[in-house]
Amino acid sequence: MNTKLMFSSNEEKWQTPQNLFDELNEEFNFTLDPCCQVDSAKCSKYYTPKENGLIQNWEGETVFVNPPYGRELKKWVKKCSEEGKKKNTTVVMLIPSRTDTSYFHDYIYNKSEIRFLRGRIKFINPITKLKADAAPFGSIVVIFK
Repeated sequence: MNTKLMFSSNEEKWQTPQNLFDELNEEFNFTLDPCCQVDSAKCSKYYTPKENGLIQNWEGETVFVNPPYGRELKKWVKKCSEEGKKKNTTVVMLIPSRTDTSYFHDYIYNKSEIRFLRGRIKFINPITKLKADAAPFGSIVVIFK
């Protein structure tokens, strides 16, 4: 896998493997995917970059978030934290396990449920639609409610 591409802000559209989403969806029954492309939406209600999920209201939704892992990641973590505090709202976020970052300490640590995933995820390449090699980082699922 081209790890340079995965860390590059030129390509932030890596998709969640369906089996991982299905496992989480079985538990949470998601109603909204706020950061996807039309061809990668995991829920019938979704926002693409055009609608910009960062400025939408998620109240009352059960939200699955696999945000772009580039420069905007901190904004998505903050948004998930804020939305998860709203009435009848649950936000489940899949992100790199970067416990040294300011956003981890500001919005996640001791403020949410954290599930460390065993092994490394094989994300779906947005161009080929095939699983790529394992990501060069571990991942966590963060639950805000």
